[in-house]
Amino acid sequence: MDKNITIRNEKLAKKVIEGLSSRNMNGYYAATKEEAVAKALELIPEGSTVTMGGGMSVHEIGLVERLVSGNYNFIDRDKVEDKRAAMLAAYDADFFLSGCNAMTEDGILVNIDGNANRVSAIAQGPKKVLFIVGMNKVCSDLDGAMKRARNVAAPVNAQRFGLSTPCTATGSCMDCKSPDTICCQFLITRFSKHKDRINVILVNDMLGF
Repeated sequence: MDKNITIRNEKLAKKVIEGLSSRNMNGYYAATKEEAVAKALELIPEGSTVTMGGGMSVHEIGLVERLVSGNYNFIDRDKVEDKRAAMLAAYDADFFLSGCNAMTEDGILVNIDGNANRVSAIAQGPKKVLFIVGMNKVCSDLDGAMKRARNVAAPVNAQRFGLSTPCTATGSCMDCKSPDTICCQFLITRFSKHKDRINVILVNDMLGF
């Protein structure tokens, strides 16, 4: 990544981490994907039960591979027959991993979901939640984060899943009520009631959508 962008990301990440701290959440900055994986494994004790909600960023840094090959009980809902049981197991997991659709410079997290398994687990259940967030997801304010989640993340994910929604054709949110919509639940995480439960690793890279 360009040196000037890296310098900018380092400074911005410091502001985001301070914002997260003021909201009872922990933030960390990783200069590379490898550093992000190392920090994640530092936070997740061996033997932990770990699951996730389909976050692309978690896969992109290589964390899933390390958990599968390591001494962890990693529950992969995409590789089990009973997907509902796997999703329900997330609520009692030690760690729930997730990407983030968007977040603000002062530490507010924004996520959109279709089935609600991801946002519901973020909100309550798992002992710890660990977000992997590329610096491309950081927006100036909540309005910008909502617009990013609806007009960038949601259309790309709808296209990725081959869904028949207006945004797959237009590339932007049409505030639809299509049966295929993945914009069913919106979760804004502005504060964590339980200190240290929510952890965010900011990565100096373009991750996810």
